[in-house]
Amino acid sequence: MRHLNGPVPFRGGGFLPRDRWSAGAATLVCLIAFWQFGTWAGFIATLFLPSPVSIATTLWRLIVTGVLWQHLSASLARLLVGWIIGTVFGVATGIAAGLWSATRSPVAAVVAALFPIPKIALVPLFIIWFGIGEGSKIVTLGFGVFFPTVIATMGGVDNVPRGLIRMGQSFGLATSTIVRAIILPGAAPAILSGFRVTSSIAIVLLVAAEMIGADRGIGAFVLSAGNLYDTDALMAGIVVLSLLGLSVAGLIGALERVLLRWR
Repeated sequence: MRHLNGPVPFRGGGFLPRDRWSAGAATLVCLIAFWQFGTWAGFIATLFLPSPVSIATTLWRLIVTGVLWQHLSASLARLLVGWIIGTVFGVATGIAAGLWSATRSPVAAVVAALFPIPKIALVPLFIIWFGIGEGSKIVTLGFGVFFPTVIATMGGVDNVPRGLIRMGQSFGLATSTIVRAIILPGAAPAILSGFRVTSSIAIVLLVAAEMIGADRGIGAFVLSAGNLYDTDALMAGIVVLSLLGLSVAGLIGALERVLLRWR
């Protein structure tokens, strides 16, 4: 299409930001380089903040000796089980609350009453109820993941066009088919966005639970290193947690690309 004075520029981009992993990686590299330069120049005290090279050396030693895997494997098992339990129950409850009046108000009331409670404050109570072992840690993670998942799922279900649901009902589709073919795909963007939030919450709660009552796990390792004033090991544990968060975010991003190709 041409204007009287020339071609009209296209203005319908639609605000579709694209991920550029190279830009993100370059940002992290620049921050680490500045950090390392600061320790070399002396305006960052290595007594309080070790250099990236020193942290990397400590991290490599933990990998070679197998100490890192002992702690990481325990944390990953707890994270996976607790997150899956909270997610499954949260999605099911959110769908039920989003579809039926009989469950909507009770679920909304429970969520409003319990969601604001800091889940870390409940860890001692869960230890009393479920013991110092794995049960209390998994319940802590599941409980913390459950409520944000319910909220995200309810919001996603509410945003599904009701015309599509009525169309399915007019064609005589079973409720299970409507949920599987119409509601879940329509609510999937909100649910997957909720997964990003709940995965971060789960990692935070995991570390807190391991610090209170565990002899293995990244949280227990970080607490032990802090008590010994071993800042190299302490920062190495924090780096592992950061890499764990990045890995989980990458997995969820890949899941979004697969499940939301229709967008």
